[in-house]
Amino acid sequence: MSNVKENRWYSKDHEWVEKVSGNVVRIGISDFAQHQLGDIVFVELPEEGAEVAAEESIGTIESVKTVSDLFCPVGGQVTKINSQLSDEPELVNSEPYDGGWMMEIEVEGDLEGQLSALLNAEQYEKFIEE
Repeated sequence: MSNVKENRWYSKDHEWVEKVSGNVVRIGISDFAQHQLGDIVFVELPEEGAEVAAEESIGTIESVKTVSDLFCPVGGQVTKINSQLSDEPELVNSEPYDGGWMMEIEVEGDLEGQLSALLNAEQYEKFIEE
């Protein structure tokens, strides 16, 4: 069974969002997603400062099995990239909610409104069980 963290919001594309401070959120992929992908060998992320839109492709994640698009669950400006993933992409497998986070975004507009469009932990657990 996949680990689903309580203090996060989830997209149906299996990305998670965690509030950091103010309008800044941290984004990564869920434990379920990393299990589906298998061993992660490369992560391509947008540049710091890039403007991103909700549900837009913002990069790719490559595993030994496949290459998948990463979709942004919220819109805003990328303020920080987890540069450790360029040397250690396997952190996404071993620590999907901690060391394997991907980026931080300063959300433009209504943060709560954007989060309300996502699934809470309980809803996401039901979604991945289907």
